[in-house]
Amino acid sequence: MAGPAKRGRNEPEPRPIIVKKIIEAGHGGHHGGAWKVAYADFVTAMMAFFLLLWILGATTEKQRKGIADYFAPTLIEMKLKSAGSNGVFGGDSIIAKDNYPHKAAQTGSKSLTIPKDATGGASEAAAAERMRDRVRFAFLKKQIMQRITADKGLSKLAGNIRFTDTREGLRIDLVDKADFSMFALGTDALLPPARALMGQVAQVIAGVPNGVIVRGHTDSLPYAAGRSVNNWTLSSARAEATRRALADSGVPGDRFNRIEGVADREPFIPADRYDPRNRRMSITLAFSGPDPAAGDVPTGDVPSGPPALLPPPAG
Repeated sequence: MAGPAKRGRNEPEPRPIIVKKIIEAGHGGHHGGAWKVAYADFVTAMMAFFLLLWILGATTEKQRKGIADYFAPTLIEMKLKSAGSNGVFGGDSIIAKDNYPHKAAQTGSKSLTIPKDATGGASEAAAAERMRDRVRFAFLKKQIMQRITADKGLSKLAGNIRFTDTREGLRIDLVDKADFSMFALGTDALLPPARALMGQVAQVIAGVPNGVIVRGHTDSLPYAAGRSVNNWTLSSARAEATRRALADSGVPGDRFNRIEGVADREPFIPADRYDPRNRRMSITLAFSGPDPAAGDVPTGDVPSGPPALLPPPAG
């Protein structure tokens, strides 16, 4: 076998050959970034989920509806072939030439077709109007009681006034008691304390625009046979006497919606129809608009402050 070639005198010494082997380690895969993206997506989704749970638990039904409406706003359609109608939303650019259907020297920007109920339907408007009335009624209650308690001659009759929120509006009941009667027995003649009491009520309700409904009530005590007067005619006559007293104290005539006598059909104390408290006069301040639950309605904004009312008496 031939030996290595003989190196010449001037030839350089041959360099050694080095072979480097690289072995892939099995743990190198976890240094990749794909799992981090997936984990970040998972954490984001969980954060959104717990935020949703918190919102559901910390908000009211009305607030949740407002949040839902924010993320699903009412759609407003643009008329095709209107100003700059060329593209998804009806305009190709902000400086495009207007292309109105009727071009006769029209000026302005893009035409919009707004759905009828885009700014709130009739029921929302009626509900807002009713809220305004409720705020007004709350101040009326305080105003009436302040006037009566400030009057030394009427302060003892404060317990004869009852306030009730009804479907029609705020009902103010002027109630008889065993030791107090508003009318002379069996007649429609108002006694002086009752007339003064109605005068204070009239001065307060005269300052608001709500309609007035007056109802007369009696107890169930019957009349003697052969008399022309009965509980129906008596309650009607007392309702009319109350209307006159309110009108004399400043309530305009066009404010009265109805004057009714209902006899003993709507007792204040149903368990005892002979109780003297069933003899009463009801003065109802009607809501300004129809009941929003009835669906036949027209609205307004909920007031930000108290309505204008008459000031309490100085004395």
